[in-house]
Parts: sequence; structure tokens; C-alpha cells
Amino acid sequence: MSLLEGARVGALTKSVKSVAVAGLLAAVAALGGFGWQPLYGPTASGANLNDVMRTVNISTVPGRVGQRIRNELIFKQTGGGESGDQSKYRLDIAVRESVINTVVERTGDPKGQVYQLYGQFKLVRIADGQVVLEGHSNARAAYDKVDSVFADIRAKRDAEDRASRTISEAIRTRLAAYFSLNA
Repeated sequence: MSLLEGARVGALTKSVKSVAVAGLLAAVAALGGFGWQPLYGPTASGANLNDVMRTVNISTVPGRVGQRIRNELIFKQTGGGESGDQSKYRLDIAVRESVINTVVERTGDPKGQVYQLYGQFKLVRIADGQVVLEGHSNARAAYDKVDSVFADIRAKRDAEDRASRTISEAIRTRLAAYFSLNA
């Protein structure tokens, strides 16, 4: 094969690859009509997802960690503002907490612990009382036990806060996915 023929084959190969890439991009773009849409974009009905998320009234959750989850969700939905009186849904959340010792010294004292948080939620349509979405989420956060009582309490509280942020973000994502298709 001469040098000229090799250049022609190389150019032909590049053009075939370009056509294949263009075809692949066109196929991916065509999938947009088959239900693919961004999670935090407009909903299926064309409404703004943030406006729809503001229609959820989050019920009070007992305990410090439960209240932390509720506050995180309210802040993410409203940006710290009021949600208004246009509530169409109620979100009920139940939490269960536990602590597991991970590293135990010869004396039996734990040196490391894992804080576990289990959150279960139900989204209820206020108009008819029907549960339209329910689910659960788990979160774990490890922390070290130290000799200082204050430092130990603070480490556990930080682990609780990390786990509650994880749970609230998981619930918010599930709500956004539901509303993006059903609102």
C-alpha cells in the first residue's frame, strides 16, 4: 500500500468515526422524548420543581435529630423562607437511632463508635389523605470516643448532624424524583 492510499484509508476511517459519533449523539438526543429529563428541571407538567416542593408541609419530628432532619428539609425547600399556606402534601417522618461500638480496649471501654440513623417517611396528599410515596433511608457516621466528656459529646453530636444531613438529602431526592414525574 502506498503512502497516498494509506492517507486515504486514514481519512476514510476518521470520517466513519465522525459519522458514528454523530449518529450516537443523535440517538441520545432522541431519547429525550422517551421520558428522560433532568431531576431538578421542570416537572412533567411543566411546573417549576422548586414551587412544587414548597407545597409539602413537613410534620414535626420528635427529638433533636428528627428536628434537625426537618430543619434541613425546610431550608432546602424554601431557602430559609416561609413555605406559605398552599400546602398540598404532608410529609411524615419517623426516625430510629442506635450506636454501635467498633473498637473496644482490653478494659472493655469503647474507643470508636458508629452512630446509625434510620429514617422512614410517608408523603400524604392532604386533599384525600392518600399516601402517594413512602420509603426509608439509612445513614451511618463514625466517631472516636475520647477521655474529655465535652469532646465526646461534641463528637457524637457531629455524627448525628452528619447522619441527619444524609437522611434529609435522601428524602429530598426521593421527593424531587416523585414530583418531577407526577406533578
